[in-house]
Amino acid sequence: MDFKHETNRIYLEDAAGKMVAEVTFPDVNENSVEINHTFVDDSLRGQGVAGKLMEELVKRLRTEGKTAVLTCSYAISWFEKNKGNEDLISR
Repeated sequence: MDFKHETNRIYLEDAAGKMVAEVTFPDVNENSVEINHTFVDDSLRGQGVAGKLMEELVKRLRTEGKTAVLTCSYAISWFEKNKGNEDLISR
C-alpha cells in the first residue's frame, strides 16, 4: 500500500484520489503524539488496512523517537494485541 505521510497524519487514497483510510496523531509535546482517530472506508473493511496504518505509524514513531498517548479505541486495541510496542506508549 502506498501510504501518504503528513506532519500528523498517515493516509491512503484510492485511484481517484479520494481518502479511504487514515490515522491522525496531533503533537502532545515535542516527544509525544496523541493517536486520536483511525478511519477505514467501508470498501476496505476486513482487509487489514487499519492494522497496516498502525504498523506504518509505529515505524514512524520509532524513526522519530516519539511516544504516543492512545485515545483512539482502535489504537488502544491494536497496541493490546501487538505486543512488543509497549515502549511507544506514553504513560
